[in-house]
Amino acid sequence: MINFEEELKKFQPSLEVEDAEDAIYHQDLTDMADLLVKMIMETGQEYEEEQ
Repeated sequence: MINFEEELKKFQPSLEVEDAEDAIYHQDLTDMADLLVKMIMETGQEYEEEQ
């Protein structure tokens, strides 16, 4: 039978997961809202240039 307390004592998180977590949280990521705002702003500028 598995002794869960012993297994938990042996547990060590994967270094790959920790590295990925740092890379994700310390990056300035663009989300869909940012992309939509940029597209609307560009469309508005093009419209103003045409008039």
